[in-house]
Amino acid sequence: MDDPTRTLRTARAVTDVFQPRNVLLVGMSAIGLAAAGDWTGLPWGLLGALCAGIVPAGYIEWERGRGTWGDRHVVDRTKRAPIFFVILASIGLGSLVMVLGHAPHGVLVAMLALWAMTVVLLAVNTVWKISVDAAVASSAVALLAAAAHSPWWLAGYAMTLAVCWSRVALGYHTLGQVIAGGALGAATASAYLLG
Repeated sequence: MDDPTRTLRTARAVTDVFQPRNVLLVGMSAIGLAAAGDWTGLPWGLLGALCAGIVPAGYIEWERGRGTWGDRHVVDRTKRAPIFFVILASIGLGSLVMVLGHAPHGVLVAMLALWAMTVVLLAVNTVWKISVDAAVASSAVALLAAAAHSPWWLAGYAMTLAVCWSRVALGYHTLGQVIAGGALGAATASAYLLG
């Protein structure tokens, strides 16, 4: 028989370990390496992680400190718009630095895909609570598989499924909301077909 307390503890651990800033730190670093084909892509991937994940997470923590939000999950979708605007500005600025610095093409494509995904997340969020965590977990896997030109990276979807399960188990999202987020994240890989 399932112990509800253990299930919630496990779900909390999964959602904390695989929160967007952590997933983007690992994912964008790997995309940088794959895009450049060697270690020179790592700084570009780290810049991508900084702009797409760490700066927004820092903004959330700053607002939490001011008492704007109760926790990093910002479960009230009506309060999420400022976060999306910070993400869009941060990714946009990072992308500009990448263009000016002649970053590997694949890293820039990933950044622009994340920017476009954020636009869709913002638009959907105005009427419905889509899962950002599921979108980020899915996009990191899809973008890495596309950047590395290897379907083996799709095994990372085990992590995405764990994130989706944890968000539903914690009551932050419905099954439909995590499926929609995961599908949107997977669609980011199509940027490599256009780029």
